[in-house]
Amino acid sequence: MKRTVLIVDDEQNMQTVMRMILEGAGHRVFVAESGETALTHVQNPNLDVVLSDLKMPGMGGEAFVIRCRKERPDVPVIIVTAHGTIRSAVKSIHDGAADYLTKPFEPEQLEIAVHNAIKLRDILRENEQLKAAVSGARGTKRLVGESRATRRMLDEIRRVAPYKTSVLITGESGTGKELVARTIHELSPRHDRPWVAINCSAIPHDLMESEIFGYVKGAFTGATQNRLGRLEQAQGGTLFLDEIGDLDMSLQSKLLRVLQEREFSPVGSDQVRAVEVRFIAATNRDLKELVRAGRFREDLLYRLDVYNIVVPPLRERREDITLLAQLFLRELAAETDKKVTAFTPPALAVLDRHGWPGNVRELRNAVERSLLSCSGQTIDVDDLPTAIVAGPVAGGKMSLEKLGEKNLDRWLEEVERGAILDALSQCSGVQAHAARRLGITERSLWHRIKKLGIQINRVIN
Repeated sequence: MKRTVLIVDDEQNMQTVMRMILEGAGHRVFVAESGETALTHVQNPNLDVVLSDLKMPGMGGEAFVIRCRKERPDVPVIIVTAHGTIRSAVKSIHDGAADYLTKPFEPEQLEIAVHNAIKLRDILRENEQLKAAVSGARGTKRLVGESRATRRMLDEIRRVAPYKTSVLITGESGTGKELVARTIHELSPRHDRPWVAINCSAIPHDLMESEIFGYVKGAFTGATQNRLGRLEQAQGGTLFLDEIGDLDMSLQSKLLRVLQEREFSPVGSDQVRAVEVRFIAATNRDLKELVRAGRFREDLLYRLDVYNIVVPPLRERREDITLLAQLFLRELAAETDKKVTAFTPPALAVLDRHGWPGNVRELRNAVERSLLSCSGQTIDVDDLPTAIVAGPVAGGKMSLEKLGEKNLDRWLEEVERGAILDALSQCSGVQAHAARRLGITERSLWHRIKKLGIQINRVIN
């Protein structure tokens, strides 16, 4: 199968030599004399590899690589450079080039470089196909919401995603900060590069340094071989540092150096390695307060907090509760193979009035427990966890404290009575229609009406 290669070089002799070698290897070759001209070929959907000189009139190789990576991140670019510009070639690698060749080179070197780039291109294509195949399977692993707070947050994500700016995500526990970070990565030009996450509170302090920076053989007892750290695993992609406020002070200074110099050394090594990653950090703590307490470096905070996204708590985006609950129900019902399809309006009313101190995580757990408790096709109030039914209401104290002389059963009866009366009123007293509106059977509605002593004629009148 022929592959398409674009050669970008202003030297006629070099164009001819590379073209002869690559056409001899069975490739289809296009030639451009400048970066500007090459951009007209970059949109070719059959393009597999680009070979670009570094020094050219007009748009140079460095600018061309950046532009090419922006317009066609799926096409590898190989920089062709002289000995005197190797430093610039390495910089182009950081900007997104896949490889570089130094002039003069042997024909075999050119063929191998192009062959490796083609393999990379095939992997990128397969990755895109795989992502497309599983996109539907991700279910609720995406940000959803209809509230103004959620829409505002999504606007901020779209605004910052295309750049390599460091982002600090703040918000209460359980609000979905990692999902926000992952969404930024997926919407960025790095979406086909590695996504690596590390929880700074989940790994012991004495192991965290080697976890982030890796180590070399013999660095400490038990280090029997070299190991890449999370930082190097994320090369070219995104490193997500969750619970950054729990990072040890000694490691904060080393992380600061990486952010400033874009280089690091593995544990036990004097070798300095260049790294190009985007940093996204998250915390549920007040980092400014930690700075004042001397437990977090102010200069590191400034480096991380270039762009701040605040994830609102669930109680501040109440319009999203029903939507999220229904999404979680569909996802969990598919996983457990239970034929539960909806919530009754009284159950949704309870979910809506709950304070959700545990935010989205608490909501998902509540839906999962309700699903397991449910014996029918709809989740009713009786199926909800007691802690949710009697838990903190939005903007108030524990609802049990608000019951006064009533008990829990009396309070639940009033919630149920109100939902049934509303449904009957909206359906002109037609019980079959009201039952469908409530998500229960007509027989179940009849029993509830009888139990609660509801007079249908009063509802109609």
